[in-house]
Amino acid sequence: MADQSFDVIVLGGGPGGYVAAIRAAQLGLKTAVVEREHLGGICLNWGCIPTKALLRSSEINHLLHNLKDFGFAADNVRYDLGAVVKRSRGVAKQLSSGVAHLLKKNKVTVFDGSGKLAGKHGLAVEKDGKPVATLTAPHIILATGARARQLPGVESDGKLIWTYREAMVPAAMPKSLLVIGSGAIGIEFASFYRNMGAAVTVVEVLDRVLPVEDEEISAFARKSFEKQGMKILTSAAVKGVKKGADSVTVTVEAGGKNQEITVDRVISAVGIVGNVEGIGLEGTGVKVDRTHVVIDEWCRTGEPGVYAIGDLAGPPWLAHKASHEGVVCVEKIAGVNDVHPIDWTNIPGCTYCRPQVASVGLTEARAKAEGHQVRVGRFPFIGNGKAIAMGEPEGMVKTVFDANTGELLGAHMIGTEVTELIQGYAVARTLESTEAELMHTVFPHPTVSETMHEAVLDAYGRAIHF
Repeated sequence: MADQSFDVIVLGGGPGGYVAAIRAAQLGLKTAVVEREHLGGICLNWGCIPTKALLRSSEINHLLHNLKDFGFAADNVRYDLGAVVKRSRGVAKQLSSGVAHLLKKNKVTVFDGSGKLAGKHGLAVEKDGKPVATLTAPHIILATGARARQLPGVESDGKLIWTYREAMVPAAMPKSLLVIGSGAIGIEFASFYRNMGAAVTVVEVLDRVLPVEDEEISAFARKSFEKQGMKILTSAAVKGVKKGADSVTVTVEAGGKNQEITVDRVISAVGIVGNVEGIGLEGTGVKVDRTHVVIDEWCRTGEPGVYAIGDLAGPPWLAHKASHEGVVCVEKIAGVNDVHPIDWTNIPGCTYCRPQVASVGLTEARAKAEGHQVRVGRFPFIGNGKAIAMGEPEGMVKTVFDANTGELLGAHMIGTEVTELIQGYAVARTLESTEAELMHTVFPHPTVSETMHEAVLDAYGRAIHF
């Protein structure tokens, strides 16, 4: 029987949980992870990683059908959907195995099963309804993640109405589909299926797609998606669905009128709910608000010795936020002197559609609402030599500065590989950079990153190339 007593127990082996466990072990704390399904969690197995593998395949499909733009020609270009899905699953499996190796390397004990708080400092583990172990630790970190929210009347059935799980492993490519929700998950799947040749309709209840992004970026994205052939319905609501043998007729209300749209499949991407059930929160001081555990800046719950991180602890629902929370949480537990609570505005957000979208900090509207006088800079990819040479001239960068202090309040980007570029602005915000440091930074030429420099210069009337 494995050891039962630890310094730290982490319930959940996702990107928050396994990172917290490894950092705790690095700090000399005897650590255990309890995971019921897959090390790496939803992100690695059914989210971030396998979807990026699918999106990469769809980008290649798009490129192969536009080879003439680069001086090439090819006949009978086609794809094997089974092989595309198999590659995606293989990538996930490889990385999940890597997490197991990392935990073993750091001497973290892993328990296979479900965990439940059991009295003060206790966690009961069971598998298939049978007890595995009762563990104890002065510090228990809850990292159980979240699952897809079900829209009443449009619940997923695994066949005609999909969540992200079914959308990731299609047995056949639907000729048409409707995506409910235009957040990151919905738009990424809309982009994948459109690039693979399906007719795609997106229904969003709010007045714009990607509603958490800056309004200019949302508008740019919508225009790009529609140019690709997507049908976008905003300020629209799904009123009902009628299932056929191999199709779904969706009633959508938009502009005060109802319309019926018949598609092969529906993807529901209307948010997530925290996995708060069955983990023993009853009778504890842990507070739950709208399916998410309430925490303070150090990830502490209302129950002494119990912490929560990641999707379980609320937005932003991002893997890198979960990982960083895990590190902050255990460093505070270990008494690390220079640990700082997370500044939520320094967490970048990325959407891996075509074109990609990325942002960090405040939108222009949010900055103004918070009382800032702002200076705004913009630079289009069409003014960037590298973007044009790559055949990717569609995009823009927008920067928002405080007009009085020069503080970089926010940065917003759309275009090729902006999910790789946004970290430059994230570093700038973490270092509390002003426009001066960014202007004095030398950006390599020719690179797409030069658009970042130009957008800063433009905010102060100094843009060179546009």
